Amino acid sequence: MATSATTRPARTGTTRRPRDDTRLALLFILPALIGFLVFLVWPTLRGIYLSFTKFNLLTPAEFNGLDNYVRMVQDPVFWNAMRVTVYYVVVNIGIQTVVALAIAVMMQRLTRRTWLRGIVLTPYLVSNVVAAMVFLWILDYQLGIGNKVLEAIGVGKIAFLSDSAWVIPTVALINVWRHVGYTALLIFAGLQTIPATLYEAGRMDGAGEVRMFRSITVPLLRPIIALVLIITVVGSFQVFDTVAIATEGGPVDSSRVLQYYIYDVAFGRFQFGYASAMSVALLVVLVVITFVQYRLTRAESTDLS
Repeated sequence: MATSATTRPARTGTTRRPRDDTRLALLFILPALIGFLVFLVWPTLRGIYLSFTKFNLLTPAEFNGLDNYVRMVQDPVFWNAMRVTVYYVVVNIGIQTVVALAIAVMMQRLTRRTWLRGIVLTPYLVSNVVAAMVFLWILDYQLGIGNKVLEAIGVGKIAFLSDSAWVIPTVALINVWRHVGYTALLIFAGLQTIPATLYEAGRMDGAGEVRMFRSITVPLLRPIIALVLIITVVGSFQVFDTVAIATEGGPVDSSRVLQYYIYDVAFGRFQFGYASAMSVALLVVLVVITFVQYRLTRAESTDLS
């Protein structure tokens, strides 16, 4: 009986090493790295340096130590701008987060149609300047269609953008209208990571929608909500376009947020050293707030196992 021999490949004695793609990866990263260094790192370092100088574009920067920071601490307009900004952030984040969470849950629980997500995201595609100009016309005290409607139903006209009590909530609602769709889609993406089996188990145990929302949805969404809060808080502290177009800081500085005050000092009064000092102070505030939010919300962990 004949047997067939099994042919085995000959060993060459050498092992082929995996290809090193480090250089190729660096080549792809290089354009983004250059942009990051040129448009973020360098302006930040330059701004920190200018915050210790007296600089007005017409003369070379003159080092003046901590004079700009001393002036900032003693400047009542700066503290008013900070107070107005914090008020805006609280109103904007409070409304936006609640509305975005409600929209995301409804899209998850009621319908998942793609066209509906597109409609929700549509206001985000409108620029801040255009949104501010449109609402400036809609909410005009004399000719605005919004006040015409209020007058027709017997409520009476409201000076949305020229009354100190109304101006910041109005600016906040304008920005909520524009950004809530994007925030809702971020939360909606987080909802997709929650297994449907958890909701099925909840229904079998007799839990209603409210109970499942409180006991399943919210705890498992904590990392996503933490991310959304960090993004929206940082963005809200930098509000500028809507204020610049709709109110220009008025009436009587009641909407003069910190970013608008920095812009006015830098490009209206050409005091770039002092404006840089306030920018550095804003940077420090945002870093501290982000760190505190990250730790309090335990954004690095999740209850989903």
